[in-house]
Amino acid sequence: MATVAELITYPVKGCAGTSLSSTELTPAGLAHDRAFMVVGVDGVYRSQRRDPRLALIRPTVSADGRTLTLVPATAAGPSGEAQAGARGEAYGELRVAVTTTAPRRDVDLFGTAYQGIDQGDEAAAWLSDFLGVPSRLVRVPPEHDRKTDGMTPGTSGYADSSAVHLLTRASFALLGTRLAEQGADPLPLDRFRPNIVVDSTPGEDGAENAAEDWAAEPHAEDRIRRATVGSAELGYTKLAGRCAVTLVDQEAGARGGPEPLRTLATYRRASSGSVVFGVKFSVTRPGTLSVGDEVAVAEWGVTEM
Repeated sequence: MATVAELITYPVKGCAGTSLSSTELTPAGLAHDRAFMVVGVDGVYRSQRRDPRLALIRPTVSADGRTLTLVPATAAGPSGEAQAGARGEAYGELRVAVTTTAPRRDVDLFGTAYQGIDQGDEAAAWLSDFLGVPSRLVRVPPEHDRKTDGMTPGTSGYADSSAVHLLTRASFALLGTRLAEQGADPLPLDRFRPNIVVDSTPGEDGAENAAEDWAAEPHAEDRIRRATVGSAELGYTKLAGRCAVTLVDQEAGARGGPEPLRTLATYRRASSGSVVFGVKFSVTRPGTLSVGDEVAVAEWGVTEM
């Protein structure tokens, strides 16, 4: 049976994820996913493509959504020193009282104009010092009405595109095999920043049919067109194109070598020319998700590979 093995939300775009045991799935994705974004003074989004130190910031959002906490990923470095900012300062956590009433500002995400609610000078100063570049923190406004592309229309916060990114452990295991064949070191799953990780687990009687145990097949997720998870439903939008973020060591906050893109390019290049790994979905029915929930495919299609 295909079940949810991990649920991960990324409250601040480009920063570390937060693992969840259960969460609400909203039209814009997992609770608080990419609800916040770091931008430059010009309003252009920051991401790990150019600012890999974002990976060292671990954000969490309080249950009521009123407080965002930013914590450096490690309390101490390899020699026991406190985690330092880009200019060497030691950093503790920052608690941000989230506002939805502050003035809106123009922000730019992949060349498209949106609005963001500025979260104040204290958050801006903390992020600017930590990243080493002038930065501001913004929140998605309640009136945000983004339309995402792909086969199934949807919405999202400040995600790159669709609301949900799903990946199976079977697909990740195959990549590990391919990396080993190339003589490359294994890589952690966090390089791909999925929201829902699906695994194949034995049924109560130890027997499975192919339809129920679809997650045992690497990249079977490519062919899903509609699936139910918990009380929610997902609609396929597109394959997940991979970029330079996958090259960033999420623990070090720095770009590593050419993997996994070099190996993925040998067997995961889509007809569009993009290197793809994982699948993007829109939320067609909001609901509640939990680790252990069955991921049942209601409709299959033909892969876009």
